[in-house]
Amino acid sequence: MAGSVCLVITSIAGPTPALRSLAAEALESETRFILVGDVSSPAWPELAGCDYYSLERQRELPFELAALCPIGHYARKNLGYLVAMGAGATVIVETDDDTIAQASFWTVGERDPLVRSVVGANGWVNVYRYFSEAMIWPRGLPLAEVRAVPPAYSSLPTGRIDCPIQQGLVDDDPDVDAIYRMLFELPFRFDRGEPVALTAGAWCPFNSQNTSWWSDAFPLMYLPASCSFRMTDIWRSFVAQRIAWANGWSILFHAATVSQNRNAHDLNQDFADEMHGYLENDAIRAALDTLEIAPGPAHLSDNMRRAYELLVARGWLHESELALVEAWLADVENLRSRPPAVAVER
Repeated sequence: MAGSVCLVITSIAGPTPALRSLAAEALESETRFILVGDVSSPAWPELAGCDYYSLERQRELPFELAALCPIGHYARKNLGYLVAMGAGATVIVETDDDTIAQASFWTVGERDPLVRSVVGANGWVNVYRYFSEAMIWPRGLPLAEVRAVPPAYSSLPTGRIDCPIQQGLVDDDPDVDAIYRMLFELPFRFDRGEPVALTAGAWCPFNSQNTSWWSDAFPLMYLPASCSFRMTDIWRSFVAQRIAWANGWSILFHAATVSQNRNAHDLNQDFADEMHGYLENDAIRAALDTLEIAPGPAHLSDNMRRAYELLVARGWLHESELALVEAWLADVENLRSRPPAVAVER
């Protein structure tokens, strides 16, 4: 990574070995590293390679969302995305504070790679099965779909696909749900596998643990705040892929470029926080599938409004979400209409 690439993480931990390592590697690779704290974050020391935003510093940001975003929620990461946009990022890469980067993590791939793609699908695709023959599924995949086997990789057509959203897998402690963690042993390592793109109609949840976003897709990064932190990036992914397809974009999945030494979690609490997803994710997919979405990048903001109005109207999100969405869209539009104004210290 270099120059116009920003790495964004949110954390309530102190300068752990993983974060120190990421900061050092970001500095070496000339990647801007923006770290977003929260109300329970400890005091942070000056750390070369890391630009830390405490809660107090976040409140000083010139963004409408800074005054509205609730504390104590993973969605405060949205402010890090805005800082990165304001710094002139053309690609934003995100991961978590318990991530250990492989060397390949620091190299951004092609936006339009020559890859095989799943086409003509009309429903869920367990993309993890393209990277392992073992029983494994991504967090957010409906439980009724976890045993389904996707079309054989060798049968997929090859072409150059525009993928401004790219999801990398995670080794050792991958992004799986609480039920998987209760039933199966970890650590887990994926096979290397070749990248695969999911085109219109091929639904698969993607997360915020190893994800790259090109600037055209920045408005779709918004993390909703009126759901649990176990669902915020998953429900974002449903909205993002539905709108992406209207722009002729696909979602790329590629082999792991990070491993995770997972922070302590209460699996029973994770299960409770995921329950709404187990029960509603397929209904959310079906509702978004039938939502009228206007094609073209010029309609991204209106499409975001339609999608989140739907999620609120159906009771999946609280009505307070709409004010946050409007603030986010206003901030993104303001940043796009003026030169970079938010300095990133390095």
